[in-house]
Amino acid sequence: MKTKLSDCLRPLMLGALLLSGAAHAAVQPLDSVVAIVDNDVIMKSQLDQRVREVQQTIAKRGGGTPPAEALQQQALDRLILENLQLQMGDRAGIRISDEELNSAVETIAQRNGMTLQQFRAALAHDGLSYNDAREQIRREIIISRVRQRRVAERIQVSEQEVKNFLASDLGKAQMSEDLHLANILIATPDSASSSDIQKAASKAQDIYAQLQRGADFGQLAIANSATENALDGGDMGWRKAGQLPPPFGDMLSSMRPGEVTPPARTPGGFIILKLLEKRGGEGQVQLRDEVHVRHILIKPSEIRSEAETQRLAQKLYDRIQAGEDFGELAKSFSEDPGSALNGGDLNWVDPNSLVPEFRQVMNETPQGVLSKPFKTQYGWHVLEVLGRRSTDATNQAREQQALNILRNRKYDEELQTWLRQIRDEAYVEIKLPGAAQAQK
Repeated sequence: MKTKLSDCLRPLMLGALLLSGAAHAAVQPLDSVVAIVDNDVIMKSQLDQRVREVQQTIAKRGGGTPPAEALQQQALDRLILENLQLQMGDRAGIRISDEELNSAVETIAQRNGMTLQQFRAALAHDGLSYNDAREQIRREIIISRVRQRRVAERIQVSEQEVKNFLASDLGKAQMSEDLHLANILIATPDSASSSDIQKAASKAQDIYAQLQRGADFGQLAIANSATENALDGGDMGWRKAGQLPPPFGDMLSSMRPGEVTPPARTPGGFIILKLLEKRGGEGQVQLRDEVHVRHILIKPSEIRSEAETQRLAQKLYDRIQAGEDFGELAKSFSEDPGSALNGGDLNWVDPNSLVPEFRQVMNETPQGVLSKPFKTQYGWHVLEVLGRRSTDATNQAREQQALNILRNRKYDEELQTWLRQIRDEAYVEIKLPGAAQAQK
């Protein structure tokens, strides 16, 4: 797992008086401001740490490590955008509780096949602080929520758009494969002159030529790309071709993993894509497991204690085991208003739609066998599995896939526009020597 760490973003000036003899003291600055960002600052220590993280990531990929100077501008640009979004989160009152943060850390550890202790040990092995990792995870959750409020919530995809996409030639062609891609963008200004365009085109062509000669795509992305994912080697994750600018659809369909596209002109500049992996394909049937189940729910209340509720559930279990009709007892005793009148029948359900405790007991109970009383957040249950089946959910899966493609396409476009907007509207003063000139 790649863990991104940085120090706090609150204004901080550090210094020390180092004694050089018995009578004389000289001021030695330990840190300095490299950028003022609205009401906050970015420190040199933060920038240095981010650069080290990028260098470590590149080294783990097996490539040569670029010098720190080559990474500073990309790292500083990323820190500025992160800082702006964190300030927005602070003003919006977004807070991440310790409980929520602990849950997020445990989830990350589980996704990497580790216990929490193993995760902490892995961080320590890489020379990373567990507390710093927690802090970075907290910040990334805040940024995600800011984007959800400012960008994702504004995106709407209608049912008709989904139908139109599935019926279109593009939709039919793009529903077949997932593509894992990386990109390099040589950006052009919004009101680019012909000279600007020619300069960007020449640079993109030179990078493409280097790639053809075997240069490392990730290192070239880090050094040259203007996208937000540049420091990740340009990795875009898994995408559908329908999410990409039109010139790339035909190119990618005939490419093999490891190949790169020639530079193509887009509204933002010239872009080069590398196909890393492919998955999926035509004719795949999407099956969904369903279970036909019925249950009786008994809830504790002000007049019935938890222990009394459990005893009543046990009595109902014993009566059914003795031969009484499950459905009649459910109609008389079950406190689930959605199923009681149907004899407790929940009909065919997707197990993933049920609470974990109910799902676990249901999965472990053989068909036609009554479960012993068990507890969930809703109360005490007795259930019986009436049947199991796998259904063809291909159409539903295709519709959901199309919805995701359209939403991701709109989100990507809106996010980049929004990031440029907040960067343009912010007060940013670069104090890193050479960086301000590089931005011009």
